Amino acid sequence: MIKRIDLSRNYKAHKEEYLKAIEAVCEETAFSGGKYADRFDREFAEYLGVTGVSGVNNGTSALHLAMLCLGIGDGDEVIVPANTYIATAWGVSYTGAKPVFADCTSDTWEIDPDDVERKITDKTKAIIGVHLYGQPFEYKKLREIADRHGLGLVEDCAQSAGAEYEGKKTGSLCDIGCFSFYPGKNLYAFGEGGAVSSNDPAVIDKVNVYKNQGCRTRYFHEVIGYNMRLEGIQGAVLSVSLKYLDDWNKTRIGIGKRYDAEITNPLITKQFHPDNTKPVYHLYEIKVPDPESFIAYMADAGIECQRHYPVPCHLQDAYKSLGYKRGDCPNAEGLAEHCVTLPMYPEMTEEEIITVIDKTNNYRG
Repeated sequence: MIKRIDLSRNYKAHKEEYLKAIEAVCEETAFSGGKYADRFDREFAEYLGVTGVSGVNNGTSALHLAMLCLGIGDGDEVIVPANTYIATAWGVSYTGAKPVFADCTSDTWEIDPDDVERKITDKTKAIIGVHLYGQPFEYKKLREIADRHGLGLVEDCAQSAGAEYEGKKTGSLCDIGCFSFYPGKNLYAFGEGGAVSSNDPAVIDKVNVYKNQGCRTRYFHEVIGYNMRLEGIQGAVLSVSLKYLDDWNKTRIGIGKRYDAEITNPLITKQFHPDNTKPVYHLYEIKVPDPESFIAYMADAGIECQRHYPVPCHLQDAYKSLGYKRGDCPNAEGLAEHCVTLPMYPEMTEEEIITVIDKTNNYRG
């Protein structure tokens, strides 16, 4: 079976280095925060080209803390994509604010700036764009809209570590960047992990306080805080992985470009990648008329495919109270109804890549 993703290959390739890093943390018992988590913050900030990074316990917390840093709270609205993982909206809801869902474009499948502008009200305080599947969203248009309306602009980079928009890495574009290092991401931890990035030192300072029980000095609490520190072991693991991220992304890009060029089945619709972006192909998503039929066909051929986000955020039961209905975000709904994720990870063999392409091209519905 060709798996959709196989993390064991990465682990086996770098096992000694990972275990050595973990052992160093254990020897020093630097488990919660500490020097290994702090070291990764510095390394990742340098990699992104930003003033600072603050590692946290997961990507959902990163989004939550980003909202707090922008002063988002009760009665506020934040525009988020309908086509994303639900955690993007959770960060808004945790503050008491209301997520307002915008549609995606019909070609890039990223948040649609025109729909964002239509959704702005006098209660809107910020916009969250998501570099979904590793493809950067249209930053310049969202930046112009945010600046014109005096709104905060946050980028959810959970799937885009190493991706670029006009030569700048995602996580360095907006007021605040939010990362997830959940297993399976291009840059991943051995469990949970996340980070907030910013060129504003005040943002990083606030995150550092919020995530550490609201204090700078132990037992002296400035604000109501949270227990959201990055674990030392995860920081050490991430420092190892960060050294290889560009190489892994280069391999992903090579596989992704082959899929782009060599999958020619007219039943398959692929994501569009604008020339001013460098996607990192975290997921290779396609649209097919009957996704369950396609998944069964591929499984019979020994290839594992999956569905990502088959229900868009605005139609989730958790947000039923907001009153959205089918047809409110038609592009996101169409993608959700027809999406399938092909195998994509750096350790795929040439034979596996060719097999996925051939079987996809031979699908007849």
